[in-house]
Amino acid sequence: MKKIAILAFASAACLLGSAHAQQMDATFGFNAVHATSASQASSGYSPQSIGGGLTPSVGADFLIRHNFGVGAELSWRGSQNEYVIPGTGQTVPFRPFFYDFNGIWLPHLSVSNRVAPELMAGIGGENTRFYVAPSCGSGCQNYATSNHFMGHFGGGLRFYMTHNLFVRPEAHVYLIHNNNEFSSPYATRFGASIGYTLGGR
Repeated sequence: MKKIAILAFASAACLLGSAHAQQMDATFGFNAVHATSASQASSGYSPQSIGGGLTPSVGADFLIRHNFGVGAELSWRGSQNEYVIPGTGQTVPFRPFFYDFNGIWLPHLSVSNRVAPELMAGIGGENTRFYVAPSCGSGCQNYATSNHFMGHFGGGLRFYMTHNLFVRPEAHVYLIHNNNEFSSPYATRFGASIGYTLGGR
């Protein structure tokens, strides 16, 4: 499913490029993921939080018509965390990745052309890698993955430092389907990104 989603976005990007998108933006940021703690796990979910740790992110978007467009994001935990295997007390390192494809809206503010709100909503997935062995030699995959479909809602406020360069404080909500390896089906991401705009504003 992940490969299909990536292919779909790549195809959309090519079509948008040929349609002369009004504006293109690229971002890189640092965030923190917050989620239900292990001690407050929802019924039917494992007592393990997916939150914590520094979470870098990258993203890009294209405005198609006026202030509406499409975009994609990828964020991941910068360092591995320890997953406690239920009923055993044993641990295994893991690292979560979140990717999403969104419709975006940048409503126009008449008070200033240096401030731009940004709203987004879409779908994507949570990909968690569980590292099952410290090393397994060349050409060997030393992790197992768990994939879950998710919904995504987010928003931020762009502050343009120059005509093209902006800083964006932001917040995101993930609604993760069947996220039973962790304490609940919800996670949030807060942080800030640095972005660059190409094209008209």
